[in-house]
Amino acid sequence: MGRQGRGRCDGTMAKRLFRALIAALILGVSLPARAADHVAIGEPTWIGAQIMARLIGHIIEDRFDISATYVPRANAGIFAAMDLGRGEIDVHPDVWLPNQSSLVDLYVKRKGTVFLSSGSYFGRSGICLPRGYAERHDIHAVQELADPRLRGLLDTDGDGVNDIWIGEEGWASTNVHKVKLRDYGLETALVANTENEALYHDRMAQILADGGGAVFYCYTPHYVQVLFDLVMLTEPAHDPATYRPVYPDQDARWFELSHVASADRIKTVRVAYSGRLNRSFPEAAHFLSSMDMDASDLSDLILAVQVDGQKIDVAVDAWIAENPQVIDRWLVGAE
Repeated sequence: MGRQGRGRCDGTMAKRLFRALIAALILGVSLPARAADHVAIGEPTWIGAQIMARLIGHIIEDRFDISATYVPRANAGIFAAMDLGRGEIDVHPDVWLPNQSSLVDLYVKRKGTVFLSSGSYFGRSGICLPRGYAERHDIHAVQELADPRLRGLLDTDGDGVNDIWIGEEGWASTNVHKVKLRDYGLETALVANTENEALYHDRMAQILADGGGAVFYCYTPHYVQVLFDLVMLTEPAHDPATYRPVYPDQDARWFELSHVASADRIKTVRVAYSGRLNRSFPEAAHFLSSMDMDASDLSDLILAVQVDGQKIDVAVDAWIAENPQVIDRWLVGAE
């Protein structure tokens, strides 16, 4: 076909496309969305983050009519994807600081490609025991876990050696507690366990139901604080001079270079989002920048999901319906 023929064909095709577009607009038919016409929310492994992800997604869909998708990934991968700004992942729903401070320093402070919410909630973390078990065996401080009199009393897997769950692999707090075990002199007294959180808590619940004991990394907000009567063992007060973790993304020798011999600092938990949203969905970015959360509300949501067996989406929808004033506060200036 000659150039003139192709031109007539191209013109005809353009007219057909234009008519199809007009018809779609008149009939209210949705045209296919571009790949980036959504907000992709990262889903870390812990349940609180997954609930926050769904809460953010439901609000974005309901109030802005923007499609939300969910992408399971670890912290470093979520931040790296937000940095690229291609829509692969746009949001980290639950950034714990200072645990993830190395990622925030890189992408928020140095590169300026990721933004943090001004709103937040507070978290607290430490090492917990069932209160009755701690009182029965006179255990009050973390360093006492090295006492030979406790040998075998905190063995949860039947190998005769006490163990401690310190969080899942990939969590920044897990690496901190690997160092803390060493610097508290507990390495030979306790074997570190890093199994999946949900699996460990299921197993722990059975151990406690049978009258046994378990020692483990604990944090609030979390349903275990609501469901079980726990005590957080004492540690030396947080001291920046003795709390100097180095993270794997900072140095391959992070374990050797770290020193952690005091309690964790009270955590500030924020939402992080890609700079792409400021350009593509400024209303959603404004909402995320204002978002905070009541820690007790999040604990109740975690309890509803992990103990009462509600689906996350069902629990989140119920919370949204019961808390319209909170949602409206987050959305001031965004709609």
